[in-house]
Amino acid sequence: MKKILIIEDDTFLAGMYAEKLSREGFEVELATDGEQGFRKIREIKPDLILLDIVLPKTDGFEILKKIKNDVKLKKIPVILLTNLGQRSDVEKGLSLGADDYIIKAHFTPSGVLERIKKRLNLE
Repeated sequence: MKKILIIEDDTFLAGMYAEKLSREGFEVELATDGEQGFRKIREIKPDLILLDIVLPKTDGFEILKKIKNDVKLKKIPVILLTNLGQRSDVEKGLSLGADDYIIKAHFTPSGVLERIKKRLNLE
């Protein structure tokens, strides 16, 4: 069973994605701020990380840098899931090593699920 870590401070949204992914057979872990998120990444070594950018304590860009600078973690696919739609944010996220960039307002949970499955080669 594939393990997905959702790092998202909006508990309603996180719960909605967690519910959707659980029903699809994924094991889901949640973190509501950047520090907790990075701790969980190191503890559980998820198969994929859904990462918000605007987070309390440590933002998603910083977490992404930490993941990509850690030999044990850098192979974990990271999908940025955010409301930041500026071209500069998208470019920054991808240049820091994100595998995908999803703007929340443009995707339904089903659309996000499709991108996750694609990233994990489960299609």
